[in-house]
Amino acid sequence: MATKKKGRKYGRSVGKTVKKAMHERKQGTLRSGRSKKKVKSRKQAIAIALSEARASGKKVPRKKASKKSSKKASKKTSKSSKKASKKATRSSKRAAKKRAG
Repeated sequence: MATKKKGRKYGRSVGKTVKKAMHERKQGTLRSGRSKKKVKSRKQAIAIALSEARASGKKVPRKKASKKSSKKASKKTSKSSKKASKKATRSSKRAAKKRAG
């Protein structure tokens, strides 16, 4: 049986960062990135706090890829493999023509 990994997923200081961001959101002073619009969503406040913690080098798990980006990545890999197989068939056809001609 696989043993369960022990330890904290997030560092203790990350909890403080999130708590501070939530307090700022309730006060109405938490602002989002480039647009500097007021943050109203609880989830957005947490996301901002986690990204700040990541930037400062605290213990935070990596961000999971969104569904859209993961679909795009899978499409790109399938397209590139198709192109590679087409190139291989072209080169093999040329080689066959050279041998025959």
